[in-house]
Amino acid sequence: MSVSISKADGVTMLTMTSDPDSVCPPLCQVLKGLCYSPVCCTVSRHMKRIQTGSLSALGTLQILIGLFNIALGVILSTWGGGSDWRMDFTGYPYWMGGFFVLFGVVCILTEKFPSPCLVFLHLALHLCGVGFAIAAIVLYSINTANVRLWWMCNEDRYWYRRHTTPSPNPELTAMLKDRCLEAQALSLALLRSISSLLIVLSVVELCVVLSAFVFGVKSMRSREEKPKQAAADLDQYQPLLQDAA
Repeated sequence: MSVSISKADGVTMLTMTSDPDSVCPPLCQVLKGLCYSPVCCTVSRHMKRIQTGSLSALGTLQILIGLFNIALGVILSTWGGGSDWRMDFTGYPYWMGGFFVLFGVVCILTEKFPSPCLVFLHLALHLCGVGFAIAAIVLYSINTANVRLWWMCNEDRYWYRRHTTPSPNPELTAMLKDRCLEAQALSLALLRSISSLLIVLSVVELCVVLSAFVFGVKSMRSREEKPKQAAADLDQYQPLLQDAA
């Protein structure tokens, strides 16, 4: 499939010639032609020149947030009572962390190779990333409220002495129960702190994806404004050239 682009009077016309012998449907041929088109995949020198390193910093931050989501999600899921049924059923810390890492990788690649196709992919992914970040904030907030460790000091689990001895020592039983309650309170505070940290990381991720999306929009706008500026400069100096002639 051949792709040709013509521009005139602010209108861009994209012409594609389909392959009648191809087994792919027309839509797939269009997407394939766009992906392999030099117009879409060629690195723009102007867009690369205006990059300031901000996208690499934002991408690195997103990768770290994604890795923290996965690591802390493992702790909550494997510690009994640290996760609610939503986290156990869907495993959202793992796939959300994977998406955050993907967003970061695309962010870094967009700065290194700012082709129009990659910039458009960057914008689409980070627009979806806003929804993922908001969903993460809501889910981790619900999980923080539902953290329970009711099983830790269950008498049927820990006070088995009453089943094995005819008369357990009341003082020893009270001391063991107090120590268990202290450990339960400490573990509960630790799990809620981890879940609260994930909420903070999700808020930071929301700010990062919004910033990366704004940078992508600015890159696209600067690419569109460059031909207009060049045309304006040409119109400005054309009378001087005519006078010189």
